[in-house]
Amino acid sequence: MKPMTIRNLFAQDGLDETLERISNLTPETKPQWGKMDVAQMLAHCNVAYDMALTAKYPISGKFKTFMISLLAKKAVVGPKPYPKNSRTAPDFLITDEREYEKEKAALIANLKKTHELGSKHFDGKTSVSFGNLSTDEWNVLFSKHLDHHLTQFGV
Repeated sequence: MKPMTIRNLFAQDGLDETLERISNLTPETKPQWGKMDVAQMLAHCNVAYDMALTAKYPISGKFKTFMISLLAKKAVVGPKPYPKNSRTAPDFLITDEREYEKEKAALIANLKKTHELGSKHFDGKTSVSFGNLSTDEWNVLFSKHLDHHLTQFGV
């Protein structure tokens, strides 16, 4: 498995590099693996930001948070890349048709909002699934997920 680059999305250069990769997508970009099309992938990536930036998804109870953290936190916020074709959490499943331009604009807005809020906003912020995360853990969660899917689509 090739090493991944964790970009600091709270830093301008990390944001710019990620936005550049997103700008290289088109509605016709095909995945190198997996079932999602590019619009579905963008919508899927937006779920992580919706969970962090909105009240759309309720915070899990203490027991569920403990169990999810025990089973998945290391894989999600740890340094190892996600394996190709790995299963996703139910809230992240996108199977319906999505509008490419709308999802792309939403992802760009989410990235810019996260950058604008800054690392201090996320330090100790409660994750829907994992409880409180450090700034570094939030950055890895966002960056690693995006890197996985942008790589999936060859950008």
